[in-house]
Amino acid sequence: MLRALICAGIAAQLCVPASFCVAAAWAGVRKPVPKAKVSKIKKSRKRAVSPWKAPTYADSTLGDHIDGEDLPVRRAAVQALGRYNGSVVVADPASGRILTIVNQRVALQSGFQPCSTIKLVTGLAALSEGVIERDTMLRLSRRVRLDLTSAMARSNNPFFANLGRQLGFERVTRYARLFGLGEKAGLDIEGELPGVLPQVPPRNGGVGMMTSFGEGISLTPLGLTSLLSAIANGGTLYYLQYPRSLEEVAAFVPRVKRQLDIAPWLDDIKSGMKAAVEYGTARRAAYGPEDIVMGKTGTCTDYRAATHLGWFGSFNDTGSDTRRKLAVVVLLTGGKPVNGAVAAGVAGAFYRNLSQESLVATAPELSETELLATQACGGC
Repeated sequence: MLRALICAGIAAQLCVPASFCVAAAWAGVRKPVPKAKVSKIKKSRKRAVSPWKAPTYADSTLGDHIDGEDLPVRRAAVQALGRYNGSVVVADPASGRILTIVNQRVALQSGFQPCSTIKLVTGLAALSEGVIERDTMLRLSRRVRLDLTSAMARSNNPFFANLGRQLGFERVTRYARLFGLGEKAGLDIEGELPGVLPQVPPRNGGVGMMTSFGEGISLTPLGLTSLLSAIANGGTLYYLQYPRSLEEVAAFVPRVKRQLDIAPWLDDIKSGMKAAVEYGTARRAAYGPEDIVMGKTGTCTDYRAATHLGWFGSFNDTGSDTRRKLAVVVLLTGGKPVNGAVAAGVAGAFYRNLSQESLVATAPELSETELLATQACGGC
């Protein structure tokens, strides 16, 4: 009653109804919201705002032109990619011919941070410069020592950051350019843009972050395909060519960009790539005892493109003249459900699909559990 009388007097002075003042007074003494509930509300609001622009799932075949592509290879790639938003590039490492590009828009644009796939460049540069040998044990902490094979298999960031600091920025960028980074990988491929190499060490972590996470670098799926093809064929960096008709396929002639003097160290790099599939970050790429898959995963967030990334660059070593040898690169974009391990699984599914006698053109329905399944992979 007293509160109502006081409010009536105040209301008269302010020329507002007394009921307004009473309501305001009661609003001022409402029970405060518990801190736990406030925290929960804030968290729900944070979850509603995604830092990534790219969706995790989409039809990645929209807008593709498939004239001139190897259709069985494309069907295997489309089926393996399923509903993931990303790109798959498959090439013949013995000639540089691109057999298929799923999601041509993504594959041909200016590229993404290579994440841990840059460790292939770092490892080859360090071996070539005599910084390490295959069995060199680097001390990373008081209790941790690793050699190149184990570091590649586990995608150990401190190991490759250490190599980068020993090599220095100038040598790292010189080898990166030699291996085709920062330039177009293809020959007269319409719409292709080159990747990017930094002119100075990146602010975030310097050359160590550059050689372990690819900080400051933009790499296209075609650029990684070109590098993987050179590792697979013994050191020939071909121009990637993408025939767009049956006539262009019939007239195809391989074109060499340059020879890479990396043959003495290829077994050392392949040992780490094989170990990655056998027991490391790329275990999902294994698909059968007959064909060996060698590869390197990559997982990170590209803040420039506002997307999380899952990379896997690979080739199969069939050991048979009758089985097809291919270089396969998978790039997934989206949110946290994508990473290098998931990309390796897509590649494994591709190899498995292509090895089957009959291929289906439609992708199988995947459960939400399968789609959202992730694997903790550290710095992979």
